[in-house]
Amino acid sequence: MKSFDVPIIYRSPLISAIKKKRKEEDRMKKDFTPTLLDFGSLQIYLARHFGFCYGVENAIEIAFKTVEENPGKRIYLLSEMIHNPQVNADLMAHGIEFLQDTYGKQLIPFENLTPDDIVMIPAFGTTLEIEKKLNGMGIPTEKYNTTCPFVEKVWNRGEAIAKKNYTVVIHGKPKHEETRATFSRTAAHAPSVIVTDMNEAKKLAQYITGEKPADEFYSVFKGQYAPGFDVTKDLQRIGVVNQTTMLASDTQAIADYLKQVMVDTYKPADIEERFADTRDTLCYATNDNQTAVSAMLETKADLAIVVGGYNSSNTSHLVELCEEKLPTYFINNDSKILSAKEILHYHFHSKEELLTPDWLPAKKPVKILMTSGASCPDALVEGVIEKLITYFNTEKNIKQMKESFN
Repeated sequence: MKSFDVPIIYRSPLISAIKKKRKEEDRMKKDFTPTLLDFGSLQIYLARHFGFCYGVENAIEIAFKTVEENPGKRIYLLSEMIHNPQVNADLMAHGIEFLQDTYGKQLIPFENLTPDDIVMIPAFGTTLEIEKKLNGMGIPTEKYNTTCPFVEKVWNRGEAIAKKNYTVVIHGKPKHEETRATFSRTAAHAPSVIVTDMNEAKKLAQYITGEKPADEFYSVFKGQYAPGFDVTKDLQRIGVVNQTTMLASDTQAIADYLKQVMVDTYKPADIEERFADTRDTLCYATNDNQTAVSAMLETKADLAIVVGGYNSSNTSHLVELCEEKLPTYFINNDSKILSAKEILHYHFHSKEELLTPDWLPAKKPVKILMTSGASCPDALVEGVIEKLITYFNTEKNIKQMKESFN
């Protein structure tokens, strides 16, 4: 896989050594067991896969190269490059301004732009409407487009099944940039509807089977269906694609469920008469990171720490997986660890930071599971590890631990 020129400040000598060794030992990526960092009184189990994915490194490389190659030019990002506060702060420090926030609220009017300005498309992609608007103003978007190739793969698959007269069901968060972009593209070719979770998939099924009256659909799925959607016709042939940062297992479960609904309702001789096979749209990085967390959770531990941006969808799903098994603390950097007695962590269900006392157990060794989101720099993970070892009488320091993996 291609390597990218990512700023050294995002790298971690320790994490790089660990990932290099694991890759050498497991080139086929079949071993999902975590990596033990044994400091003696503190034992940290790092997930097999975590941190920057292909799409994120690609976006960061393009962004910093754009700044370097265009001195004196005004450079904008359509919205956050990725969902990581440190990376976005670094981009702003390099003079890049954001035109919109994460939810599409305008921060700088498009009318302020000129054809001489550079506008970068974030890794999540953008809608056809915004691309058309920018291009119409004389601002090219192709050269500075950092859309993740795996997001584009979902778009291509959605377009392909749309051309075969399937309605596209998108598993995603309706307000997320990526889902908005995917919806824009599928809706240009076919009827499209967004389902947030299995609960909404089951509601959608009630209109497929006719269990619920068709006219109720439009209020239940308000803001989640394409213009002109006809619920009496457009749910007879469907295919499921996803926002790449959702739980892969959830997407698969929703697809399997809706597929069975189509079988039970229409009893087709060939299932493809009613349901498109779209399993190939699941993102490898999302899948690997989530599988690695599931494998990590088989290790008995006292708690889990997940590092990443609080508005990062893929990170929040890693937190969800960990929460099912043990106390989990979602932080965006080591400064949230206030002491061995207190930690300030994000509760993404209520969208607030919580202060938790006595979070580190008074026992030895303390066993901690750790992972990070796909947009989180490895340097932040190392920072958390370094902070943790200050609270223990450890047998090794960070440098010695790195040397043990060389």
